[in-house]
Amino acid sequence: MLNKPVLVESLIVFVIVLFVHAVVWDRYSWCAVALAVQAFYVQFKWDRLLQLGVAVFQFRTAANSGLLPASMVIPLLGIVMKERCKSAGIVYFERFGIVVASTGMLVALFLSVIAVGITKPVPTNTCILTGVAGSIIIYTMKHSLTVSEVIEVLEVLLIFVYLSMILLYLLPRCFTPGEALLVLGGISFVLNQLIKRSLNVIEGRGDPIDFFLLVAVIGVVLLGLFFTVLFIFMDSGTWISSMFFHMMTAVLGLGVIMPWLYRLIQRNPLFWLLQFLFQTQTRVYLLVYWTFLAASACGIVFYQNAKRSSESKKHQASTITRKYFHFIVVATYVPGLIYDRQLLYVAAVLCLAVFIFLEYIRYFRIKPFGQTLRHLLSLFLDERDSGPLILTHIYLLLGMSLPVWLFPRSCAPKGTLSGAGALVPYSGVLAVGVGDTIASVFGSTMGEIKWPGTKKTFEGTMTAIFAQIIAVALILIFDSSVNLNSSYAWILASVSLVSLLEAYTTQIDNLLLPLYLQIMLM
Repeated sequence: MLNKPVLVESLIVFVIVLFVHAVVWDRYSWCAVALAVQAFYVQFKWDRLLQLGVAVFQFRTAANSGLLPASMVIPLLGIVMKERCKSAGIVYFERFGIVVASTGMLVALFLSVIAVGITKPVPTNTCILTGVAGSIIIYTMKHSLTVSEVIEVLEVLLIFVYLSMILLYLLPRCFTPGEALLVLGGISFVLNQLIKRSLNVIEGRGDPIDFFLLVAVIGVVLLGLFFTVLFIFMDSGTWISSMFFHMMTAVLGLGVIMPWLYRLIQRNPLFWLLQFLFQTQTRVYLLVYWTFLAASACGIVFYQNAKRSSESKKHQASTITRKYFHFIVVATYVPGLIYDRQLLYVAAVLCLAVFIFLEYIRYFRIKPFGQTLRHLLSLFLDERDSGPLILTHIYLLLGMSLPVWLFPRSCAPKGTLSGAGALVPYSGVLAVGVGDTIASVFGSTMGEIKWPGTKKTFEGTMTAIFAQIIAVALILIFDSSVNLNSSYAWILASVSLVSLLEAYTTQIDNLLLPLYLQIMLM
């Protein structure tokens, strides 16, 4: 049987799915409901496989499978994107939303089929339910997608299958099945988009910052795969290996990634980036301010490590200490969202590439900084970093950045959506930067009434909701582009549901919560 927290988590996700279904009410939203029902039942099977230790790969142990909440993210994002672009009359991105939703549903069904297939004895009822849901979804896709769109969906599924087999084998205990679905599904979609756009380059079409995101993400992933395979045959901790690492990084960066980006944006990427970063005086001020905040974050890391005495080597940073970084990230993103969202978009991409590159240096013990990074970051580990990679800081950056990257600019008149949709770029700030931070700080210091079956407290959740409402009021005051059009009840419901999800989910909340808040606000 599923325990109480998983049941409540599932109930919250069902409520969000039904909210979206009630607003959209078309065949795609009906497919989302069918997918949610079958994912709930298959979640039983995945949890049992994880408890028995007979899953295909080694997954993160201190959490349930998370199949239901993860399965619904990509389909719901596609559905709400389709609706927004349909109302704006942008047919291209309306079709793109349909492709996103179809891809998310097919990838989620694939994970469900794996769980059903390796469960012994074969669960007859769950097989029937998965078959019915799959038939509904495939029938809808057959009558909705063009031949080229069907091929695109199947390409993403194929990339996902191969990427999952490689990365889940190389990185044991780094993901739950749900987190693997979200992360690897997202990478698979980005890779397919990059290949598609590279093969169909039309001069002057497409925003350079979108191409920059696609190339940066795929570039660092391919870099990691290359060195992972290489260091199977070499000792990565030697000076020779370290020199080879830095040399090959430069070769791949300048010889593959830069020409790839040049082909897409039709100009020198370095000159374009420098011109973009220093285009206005506001951007220069923001860059100086962000540099100061980055130095402050590094200072906190060094200071906390200096406090760790030789007698307390097993000492770990407290929850409140880790939340310092959440406050710094909020202070970073809010001015960018108010004054220059395009600069924030590009800066977040650069920061993600740097974070992943530094994680490679730490993981492979690349000299001269690999061992130092291992020592400095070990202080901030928690139960979610049970695998060979440390991903929580990368998830924090992704949670704050995804609402900015996924914001449908082409379907938003004057760069912003109306009503609650105007808060979409702030989803990461509200859900993670404010809500999760306040819930953790107040819950751990003053919380007494615990939610049944969890360590989270009622006081923490209530203060998180209250803090997010105050944050929305402040956004209204300082950001003149935000106009909520009296959609306050919907915002309150969205914030409350996501805060409850934070209390009950065992998945990476930094990644999950902003996406669900974005879905609700869109």
